[in-house]
Amino acid sequence: MMTDRKHNVLFICTGNSARSILAEGILEQLGSNRFAAYSAGSHPKGAVHPLALATLRQLRYRDTGYRSKSWGEYAKDDAAQMDFVITVCDQAAGEVCPIWPGQPITAHWGLPDPAAVEGSDEIKHRAFMDAAVTLKRRIEFLLSLPLAKLETLAIQREVRDIGTR
Repeated sequence: MMTDRKHNVLFICTGNSARSILAEGILEQLGSNRFAAYSAGSHPKGAVHPLALATLRQLRYRDTGYRSKSWGEYAKDDAAQMDFVITVCDQAAGEVCPIWPGQPITAHWGLPDPAAVEGSDEIKHRAFMDAAVTLKRRIEFLLSLPLAKLETLAIQREVRDIGTR
């Protein structure tokens, strides 16, 4: 069972510029009393995609202070210990991840990369909003789990299942 303390969640994507940033921003606001949200990438782009920030702003979430960073920052001994590590892109899910201190619960919540969408500005904005809405729904499922009442294996199963919704 998990305690009622604040839980650390790391969202991982290859570039850490779009999906993982959206997830961090959404969980940061919706779960701020129960969760601390972080994001990182296996091969960070070095900059957050402007449409990720615009989407957060449009949804009335914080849209400043994010940065594209390596997952190595969270695998260090002095880093915050993660309770959950969730990949949000298929490429990152297939990569060999660092060894995370504390054996966090892991899950894959893959969704298409909105930054890869081509077309008009309207089509690109829609792709980012679609990703944000999907992530928000999945995060709401995470927030609904009674973590203090579930055994670790049940939590693992539930968090993994969220990625199929």
